[in-house]
Amino acid sequence: MKKGKILLIMMLILSLLLAACTSKTNEVSNNEKEKDGDKETEKNTAIDPFDHSTKYTITGMTFRFGDPPPSSSPGLDLINERFNIDYKPEIIPQGDYVEKSSAIVASGSMPDLIGFPAEDARFYQWAEEGAFLPLDDYLKHYETLGNIPEHIYDAFKVNGKIYGIPRYTQIYPVTPFIRKDWLDNLGLKIPTSYEELKKVAIAFTNDDPDQNGKKDTYGLAIGENINPDFNMGTYWDTNAWYHQNEDGDFIPGIISEGRKELISFFADLYANGAMTKDFAVLNWQDTNAEFYSGKAGIFIGGVAGMSEPYLEGLLEINPEAELVAIPPFEAPDGSIGFTMGTGNSGILALNAKMADDEGKIYRALELVDFGKKFYTQDQMNPQNADFDFFWGKEGTGYNMEDGIPVRVPDFSSAGLAPSTYFLDNRGHLPEGAKVRYADDYNLEPMKNLIDSLQNMFESNKLYVNPSNGIISKAEQEMGIDLMQFVINEQAKMIAGQRPISDWDKLVQEYLKRGGDKIIKEMNEGIKAKGKVDKEWK
Repeated sequence: MKKGKILLIMMLILSLLLAACTSKTNEVSNNEKEKDGDKETEKNTAIDPFDHSTKYTITGMTFRFGDPPPSSSPGLDLINERFNIDYKPEIIPQGDYVEKSSAIVASGSMPDLIGFPAEDARFYQWAEEGAFLPLDDYLKHYETLGNIPEHIYDAFKVNGKIYGIPRYTQIYPVTPFIRKDWLDNLGLKIPTSYEELKKVAIAFTNDDPDQNGKKDTYGLAIGENINPDFNMGTYWDTNAWYHQNEDGDFIPGIISEGRKELISFFADLYANGAMTKDFAVLNWQDTNAEFYSGKAGIFIGGVAGMSEPYLEGLLEINPEAELVAIPPFEAPDGSIGFTMGTGNSGILALNAKMADDEGKIYRALELVDFGKKFYTQDQMNPQNADFDFFWGKEGTGYNMEDGIPVRVPDFSSAGLAPSTYFLDNRGHLPEGAKVRYADDYNLEPMKNLIDSLQNMFESNKLYVNPSNGIISKAEQEMGIDLMQFVINEQAKMIAGQRPISDWDKLVQEYLKRGGDKIIKEMNEGIKAKGKVDKEWK
């Protein structure tokens, strides 16, 4: 009897366990079905970013140096046909842009796409106010936009989200170079410290480096506002937020110990006649003339934007002139390297009102992405369909001459090339791409200088300025005037009109005039973006 009861109880327990397992199995099965259903629903409702079946009207606005293209043209027709859109770009001359674009936005007529000059405070202010679309979920779909480095996008984040797309400019800064032919004539080497640079500059002043038998040369060509600043690395960079105060906050380079060392260096050169004597009143054009007329032996340059006519003028005077980059100096803290450029010369944002139409968002970003596509020299030909379209088709927007595409004179004024209508039409150089900037120049001595600059940059790290993309209201209100005050006082120190021993006093004057507020707000922004550690790339 007892055995029967025990057997009955065991069978009951077993049946309950089986029921529980079956229930659990059914639950898992049902969950899986629900998940599969969700996936199927997601698959069925997801938008193809490159589906062109729906036609959209896309409006845009940006600035441009020079005259805008016509509002109807063959180039615009090509864009509308390719992307299945009715594209209405408004391109405004740069000098009128801030006023006109602000008025358009104030009227409630913000276009779908809107451009800003680099570091335009309005972008950050309007992003804070919710005027723009956060782009984080969309950029990954695009070849160019999805591969722009995170540290570049960081400058366009507000409250942790990306609201802006950078207009590309190469990241290498403008840095000092030197007359190597003068060094060779005097048996000197490229300087590796400010002490050596000072000795070279004085030798260029006193020892007839051009060997013409006259005392008509000197060291550094420099102009008003202590420009160039001849920083030989981030440690001495006027505009870098690298140094830190006793509280650990970053401070602007203009009041740093590195800047003090640089001003002392200039003061020594000034006392020895080894830099431009009337630097305080010399404009930028005349400062260039000081160097390219063969008077000075040390100046600055970059891998892009250099003037070959200037160098041709120097070569007419000194046919043996040879220019080479000066590598960065080792700083007192052991750092070596220049400050990385921001990587942008403008910003493009999308109107937040587009949020309700993902198809339009994708089409607008496809348009933006295409305009930013980078072409290597061997891709710039009619066989490359994308390039041929972008430049307006061979025989219409451009012609091939000796294997090189050459735009027709009215490619923009007549609107022949689609490229002129893209709000951002600068190719964004892919990360790690092997491009030789020297290829953009024809003059051999210029090619050699550009190669030396690029090789130097590629051999050293670059500092990522944590102030990039940080907006301080105090900086907006008083930054320009405060910077001008400090520069004027430092110019007095260089000319011996104020002692360098007043440095700490000058720093306190900067802080009392509002610099303390700027430093506070900038560091709040830096910490908000998580940029608390120094970063080198």
